[in-house]
Parts: sequence; C-alpha cells; structure tokens
Amino acid sequence: MGKVSNFTEGKILSPLVKFTIPILMALFLQTMYGAVDLLIVGQFGTSADVSAVSTGSQIMASITSMINGLTMGITILIGQKLGEGNRKDAGNVVGSGISIFAIIAVITTIIIVIFSSFITSLMQAPAEAFDSTVSYLKICGMGSIFIVAYNVIGGVFRGLGDSKTPLITVFIACIVNIIGDLIFVGWFNMASLGAAYATILAQAVSVILSLILIKRNGVPFEFSKNSIRFHKPLTSQIIKFGAPISIQGVLVNLSFLVIMMIGNSMGVVASAGMGVAQKLVGFIMLIPLSFSQSVSAFVAQNYGAKKYDRAKKVLIYSVSVSLCCGVVMFYLTFFHGNLLSQIFTKDEAVILASWDYMKSYGVDCLFTAIMFCMVGYFNGCGQTTFVMIQGVLGAFLVRIPVSYLMSKLEPVSLFKVGLATPASTFVQIILCVSFFIYLSKKSQKENKPVDTYEEINAL
Repeated sequence: MGKVSNFTEGKILSPLVKFTIPILMALFLQTMYGAVDLLIVGQFGTSADVSAVSTGSQIMASITSMINGLTMGITILIGQKLGEGNRKDAGNVVGSGISIFAIIAVITTIIIVIFSSFITSLMQAPAEAFDSTVSYLKICGMGSIFIVAYNVIGGVFRGLGDSKTPLITVFIACIVNIIGDLIFVGWFNMASLGAAYATILAQAVSVILSLILIKRNGVPFEFSKNSIRFHKPLTSQIIKFGAPISIQGVLVNLSFLVIMMIGNSMGVVASAGMGVAQKLVGFIMLIPLSFSQSVSAFVAQNYGAKKYDRAKKVLIYSVSVSLCCGVVMFYLTFFHGNLLSQIFTKDEAVILASWDYMKSYGVDCLFTAIMFCMVGYFNGCGQTTFVMIQGVLGAFLVRIPVSYLMSKLEPVSLFKVGLATPASTFVQIILCVSFFIYLSKKSQKENKPVDTYEEINAL
C-alpha cells in the first residue's frame, strides 16, 4: 500500500483490465459470504432456514449498499486529491471518513438490533422463517462495526488504485467464513444462526488483517492521529459525493426488497427460490459491478488531473469489455439457470422457482454491462447527484410498479415479476446516455469541465 497507481498516463485498456480483475475477484469472494451461507444452510437445513438466510442477507445487503455508497465519497475524493498531487488533503480525507463512519457504525448497530422484528415483519417473511430471520438480523446487526470498517478500508484502497490488497484480505476472510459455516451450520446444526455468526467472524478477520497490512506497509499520503477528525471542507465533500450514491443504493435496494416481499407473499417455496436466485444474481452481476468501481477510480484520477478526454476513453473501453462478458452471462443464466440453482438446494420445486426468476436477470446482464460502466464514469467525475436521480427514477417509476403489475397477471410467475429489473435498467441507460451527451456538448461549448451540481440545478 506504500505506492499509488497512476491512471493518468500511458495505456488505458490493459491497466483497466488488470485493475478490474482483482476487484472482480474480491467482489466474488465477498459475495461468497452470503452465498456460502445459503449453500450450506440449503444442504443441512429446511426451506424455512433458506428463506430466513435469504431474507436476512438481502436486508443486510441493502444496509451494506448504503454504507458502500457513502464510502464512494472517500474513493472519489482521494483519487481526485492524488490526481492533483495533494497528499496532505488525501490523508485528511481518510481521517474525516473514519470520523463519519464511526458514528454511522453505532447508529446502524442500534437500529438493526432494536428493530429487527419490525423489519422482518415489514418484509412479510413467511411464518415458518420469522423467528430465524429476526435472530439472523440481530446477530449481523451486532457485527455492524466490522461491516462499516470493511467498506471504509475498501474505499480507501480503491481511491489509491490498489485493488490487490483487498483481494488478499477478502480471500482469507472467505476461507474463515466457509470454515465457520461448516462448523456452526454443518456440525452444530445452528442453521441460520450459525450462518450469521460465520459471516460476522469473516468480516472481523478481514478488517483486522487489513489494518495489519496498512500498519506494516504504510500509506502513500500524510496521515497521523491528528488527521482523524472532521475536516469541515473535506467532510462536506465526502458527504456531497457519497450521500447521493448512498441514497440511490438504499432506494434501489428498497425496490428489490419490495420485489422480495412479493415473492415472500407467494409462499415459502417462492421465497426460497427467489433467495437462491438472488444469490446467483449476485455472482452474475459481479463483472459489470467491478467495472463500475474500477472506472470510478480511473476517471477520478483523470478528472483531478483535468484529462477529460482520457476519462471518456476509459468509459468506452469498459463498456466494450463488459458487454462481451454480459453476452456470456445471459446465455448461462437464461438457458442453464436450473443447473446453477442446483448448487444451492436439493429441493426441485425451489430449483424451478429460482430458474424462473433468474431468466429475467439473464436479460438484464446485457443492459447492466452498459449502465454500470456509465454510473462508474459519472461517479468518478463527482457527478453523483445525477447517479442518484437516475437510480431513483428507475426504481420507483419502473421497477416497483412493473413488478407489482406483473404479480397481478395470471398465471403469476417469478419470471414476470423479475422482468421489472431489466425494464428499469433499460430506462436508466436512456437517461445516462442522454445526460452524457448533454454534458459533453455543454463542456465543448464552454471549453471547461462541467460542475455536476450547477448543471443539475440548471436542468
């Protein structure tokens, strides 16, 4: 961690791919946390246990998305400060981030632990899985400090252009999670409770290992205990960059929770099937998601260095590679989703329900390959307000209404309900392309970089 990657010079495609691959692998291993939980619970537990883990982990994923969105403020600001050559401010960005997220960790823990029953009831969890879901949430809630710390550290690494160190720490943590699941779930038959304990243990190991590596290797910016405080201008910028992304993440995940509520209302088989499908979807969407994060880091440095044309080339390259991968994922998901579902459960009814739901995400693979890269570009430019707007519009004007309408069409199927997702992504692509063209023309006309907030307010 002693060096910072310079993305403002030289080739684009090969460094972009090399930077993206460790991010992809780290996200894969991180996704394995919940997937391994569901896999082992599915082998040793009942459909109710699978439903509890799928519902509980989806709720925690929504909370993690909120936290990760805020940490993007740190990633963007560190990248821009390093692009400017201002290493003192880069250190103060980290200090301000630590201060912000220490408070968030406390608030998150209190809310999840106290309101776990209310949240589970709101999610319409099946009666057979209600108590297990509540217990799962409480345990995960008590480990919120590790979830928050992990995402903050990851945000710092991405801002530095270091995607390899997080890969190492997540790999070790994933092994810990698998061992923990086998012990708590397989040996002690703790079902969903064991899955929750294993997940928190893995997150704790990842955080501790990351801190050890940081202490040993040092950081490529000025940082001391005095840096850990609220530096007013930087704190404000972190929130301005991160809050829109976080709000978008919360509202978008809320739309997926609404879809899960629809699935839960269809019975325990549909609930379990949707849970299995969503775990598989987590893997399917890793490639566009990893490109989104790598593009953000690349663009942030080039934006800070005022190399705007180079930033646009990064977007073009990322969309090209991501779309090729999207075609492959569409084929696997749409035509062979049953084989993938068999990995997580032996229940034939759950397998068929899962495949039915996953077919809609096969279509979405083609659209997210474009949309995620564009979101990464806008985030790197600091244009996070638009990212929030397009995400919210897609979720509440398309995804939720369409999923509700599809749930009323007879015969009801998870495939029809799931079609709300690619419909939303398609609308978001139209919004992103339109805004990109508008900003490009505006920038060329004025011959200067476009400020996000001024442009948004001018619309």
